[in-house]
Parts: sequence; C-alpha cells; structure tokens
Amino acid sequence: MTTTDTLIRSPIVNDTIERLIAEGREIGVQVAAYLDGKLVVDAWGGTADPQSGKPVDGDTLFNMFSVTKPLAATALHIQVARGLVDYDARVADYWPEYAANGKGSTTVRDVLTHRAGVPQMPEGVTPELMCDWDWMIRGIQDLTPLAAPGEKALYLSMTFGWLVGEIVRRTDPAGRSIGRFIREEIALPLGAPDIFVGLPDAEIGRVARLTNAAPPVPAEYLPPLYTASMPPQVDLIPEVFERPDVRRAEIAGVGGIFTARSCARFWAMLAQGGTLDGVRILPADLVATFNTPRPFSDEPDPVMFGMPVPLGIAGFWLGGEQPPVAAAKHRRALCHPGAGNSIGFADPETRLAVAIAHNRMQAPRLREDDTALLLADAIRADLGID
Repeated sequence: MTTTDTLIRSPIVNDTIERLIAEGREIGVQVAAYLDGKLVVDAWGGTADPQSGKPVDGDTLFNMFSVTKPLAATALHIQVARGLVDYDARVADYWPEYAANGKGSTTVRDVLTHRAGVPQMPEGVTPELMCDWDWMIRGIQDLTPLAAPGEKALYLSMTFGWLVGEIVRRTDPAGRSIGRFIREEIALPLGAPDIFVGLPDAEIGRVARLTNAAPPVPAEYLPPLYTASMPPQVDLIPEVFERPDVRRAEIAGVGGIFTARSCARFWAMLAQGGTLDGVRILPADLVATFNTPRPFSDEPDPVMFGMPVPLGIAGFWLGGEQPPVAAAKHRRALCHPGAGNSIGFADPETRLAVAIAHNRMQAPRLREDDTALLLADAIRADLGID
C-alpha cells in the first residue's frame, strides 16, 4: 500500500509513483516541483523503511548524495557576489597551505569545473576520518595533483565538498563551516528547513533507509581513478552513509540529506534567476551565466569511465538526453544527479524546478530504465509543458 499527497492534484505523477513501486523499481519516493516559483507538485509514495514498514510521507528525509554539490557551489557563488572570492583567483590566495605539492596555480574556477586535478581521496581515509574536517583538509592540501591544475577534466567525486567548503570557511567573516553556511545563508532564508549538510541527531529518525539495488561492477572493470575518488571503505553505499557519524558530518560533496520539497525550493530559486518569494540569494546576472558549458566540455573524464561530464562553468551539470541528466531534458537546464539516481534541476526555459528523491539506489544506463526521467516526464505531463 502506498500513499501519495492529494493537496496538489498531480494524477500522472501519483500514478507513476504507484506503478514504479508496484513494479519493484522503487521502494520509497518523494517528488516536488515548482513552476514560476509556485509549488505545483508535492507527491510521495512507498516505504521509508522496508524492515519496519514505515511509510514515506512529505517529511521523510532522503540521502541525495551529489545533489549536495550545487548547495556547496551556491555558497561559493554567494561569496563571489559579496566580493569575497574571485573565480580567477588562486585557491591558495584564500587557503595558502593548498599551494603545496604543485597545486599553487589552481584557481577557484578550476575547482568549480572539476579541473583541479585532485579527485583522489587522501591516503588512509576511513569513515571516521572522513568525518573529521580538519583531517580531511590537511589530507587534501597535501595531495599531489594527478594532472596540472586546469589541464584536464578529473571529476571531484568527493573532494569537491572539502575544496569548496574550505574556501567558503576561510573567506566568510564569521568563519562558518560549510554546513552552517548553507543552512544560514541558503536553506533557512529560502524557507527550506529540510536541507541538511550535517544532520542533527534529533532528525535521524526521519531518514529513509537505503537499499542498494545498483548492479555491482567487478573491481577489475572500475577505472583506477574512479576507485581513487571513491575508495571502497568510504563509498557511496548504505553501509557507510547510514552511519550516524557520517550523517552528522558536513560532507558537502555527497552528504546532503533533504526532503524533495525543501530541495525543490533551492532549485526554484535558481529557475527564478536567484530569487524566490521575495528572498534573493544570488544576483540574476550571475545565475544567467551558470548554464554556460565549461571549456572542452566534451572531454572524456577518466574518473567517470571515460565519459564526458556535461558541466557548466559554475559547478552544475547541464541537462541532456541520456542518464543521469535525462530528467532535466533541456541542455541549458541546471541540474545535478546524485548516486542512486536522485536528481534536482532548474530549467530556465520553462521555469520548472524539480527534486526527485528515493531510497532504492539504482544506476540506470538507458532512458527506459531511468525512473527519475519517468517521474520528471510525468511532472511535465501533469503541468502541460515540454
């Protein structure tokens, strides 16, 4: 038995949720969408915890993994808008220790466009050490780049959050951590209280239990840089990311825990050019640049199985025809997929913003297997937009 929200009429979305759960392609799902800055879809269904049978409701929290990266990037863009950071400045201008071992020329833009050359996690990382911000910062500042900064696309699977977060912390006059900065400067001003990068203990009971349904890839087929960027002991799997200490930690690249409703408000702000309900987070002229493709955007990325990553200049992925960005559809839509096939996107052409969260982790390769695409198409069908 599933439950779906009936406050906002979304029959195609609700039917799609019910069907995907009945087919075993989903377990628990939340879907939220804004159009022209107004909440127009708020639906859910399925089971938050298959062991207890606890149902999903509108307040269930979900791990959304790399959907966290745009929140961290937006924190950095806020610092740029305030004149505290320059995209063309060296990271070492704000974080002098980062210049060690050949990283001195790395720019802020190199980090945002995943061309900093340091996708690898520090040697000896464990789940416990990953939760220690200072240990991670020391480890990352001591890394030797695998390619000259700015030279090559090497996706910063996990290190992105510490790189961006430390720049933000060091340039914030209050010296706030990235999780606190996101909460105080983005989530709470937007009226999106269920955006957490660092989950309070009091909220742990609200988090949906993960099921890893992605087919395992034999180790011999994993690119060495993929494994270096996400070592097995800290991989994006339930055994790691359901640990209480990992949930508490401010892992700003992959550790975000959100409701779809709050997450969609963030994307709605971007779809509206940096503002929502009278609250401006970013200047409109700055947001208008975010869907500019990064230079050499078709370059194969050896971290990502040699596939190009469709990134813009501001740290957001751009939409397209194939998973994991097919749900966003239009090539100038800002988006970000997360491990397990969660996604958030903002389409400036249609002014549609969507967040899709679920607890059955999957890794679709084909459009017909992409449940996020099916749900996004159902939203567009309910709203009568393309």
